[in-house]
Amino acid sequence: MAPQHRRVRARAMAVGAAAVVVAAALAAGPTTGSAPADDSRPAAPAPDEPVPFPTIPAIPEVPAVGVPSVPVPVLPAPPRDVPAFGAFLASDARGVARMEQFSRWLGGAELRVGHTYLPGNHWSDIEGDIGFLESWARWRNAEDDRMLVLNVPLQERNEEGVSDHEVRQLLRRGAAGEFDHHFRALAERLVELKVPDTVLVLGWEMNGVTYTHRCGPDPESWKRYWNRIVRTMRAVPGQEFRFDFTPSRGRDAVPWTQCYPGDDTVDIIGMDSYDQPAGHSFDEQVKEPYGLQAHVDFAKAHGKPISYPEWGLFRNGDNPEYMRRMLAWIDRHKPLYNTLTDYCPHGVWQCDDNPDSSRVYRSVLFGRTHDEEPDTTPETPQPTPAPTTPGTPPPPENCSPLDLGQWVEYWLGGRLCLRFDWWSRTR
Repeated sequence: MAPQHRRVRARAMAVGAAAVVVAAALAAGPTTGSAPADDSRPAAPAPDEPVPFPTIPAIPEVPAVGVPSVPVPVLPAPPRDVPAFGAFLASDARGVARMEQFSRWLGGAELRVGHTYLPGNHWSDIEGDIGFLESWARWRNAEDDRMLVLNVPLQERNEEGVSDHEVRQLLRRGAAGEFDHHFRALAERLVELKVPDTVLVLGWEMNGVTYTHRCGPDPESWKRYWNRIVRTMRAVPGQEFRFDFTPSRGRDAVPWTQCYPGDDTVDIIGMDSYDQPAGHSFDEQVKEPYGLQAHVDFAKAHGKPISYPEWGLFRNGDNPEYMRRMLAWIDRHKPLYNTLTDYCPHGVWQCDDNPDSSRVYRSVLFGRTHDEEPDTTPETPQPTPAPTTPGTPPPPENCSPLDLGQWVEYWLGGRLCLRFDWWSRTR
């Protein structure tokens, strides 16, 4: 799945009770924060002095009405051996700037993985002749333990709906070495930028139908083409690249195992896994043919680490159960890295469409770092966490729960929690 522009969505404010909610919350006084550097979501500066608000009239007593209860899932405790993680926030320099802002939203969590994509319009793109690579290289080199993940198309016109017949011819030309020089130029460019250890996700989601670099029209030629690219890039002096073979979850147009080019030219076996198709549970995503469990088993059989370069919400809306289960899956299987795709409909920070999933993601990863002592306690198999009895989760940072009485909460669908940074969030 290629990066897309974020959707812009305007939300209408509620009338009546909601107006009372906002007035009550603001009467408590604003919070302070730093001005946003771009269109992401840091807190806005507060006024120098609090602004007085009129006294709120008392709400008349009304017979108590039962408030619908919602089960709160048990979130897994952060493990000591924390998998490296990050998010795709934008391909260009805006994505670099948003890394720090995303970390602040996560309570200073340590984002070790930066993820970006080369455009696939022209061969010059694939050769790395784009300015934003310099920004990502600076980000990578600011800390020794950071990781840069770069998705690399295998063909130009990569999203132009090229026919199977033409794709087959292009794969055969690539397998014969016609395009080697483009990938040699990319390798030289990355070494020049002092990011020779970049993780390269070549020809991602090759088992689908979207990209010109897909495998289905000629799997044997695709594998030979992959092997030529890897050997060409490894021949460049100074390189330390790792090559990530990343299909999309499930069978798709062709079983992704038919596209696997061999252990000699693959360092990591990844999987792009979104919450789809509609109506499928997380357990079905695990057990389906060529699904999450098959991916883990295949990588283990080949002695390779796993990764999740792309994951997130998709066809089932705001799905906190998926978010909880996927984060638990990642903690259990410890991929080399994972990066959430953070734009609508997939994301939890730059997308306002998924507030419940956003709460789960933030609760699990809030404040995570990678410098904790290793856990030497013998591992005990744990059952899948089950929902607890109804209760009230702790409010997130910069958010104050409002007690408006049972009858107001009933009509609003539960107790409200007002974010103090609501005015600065991207729309």
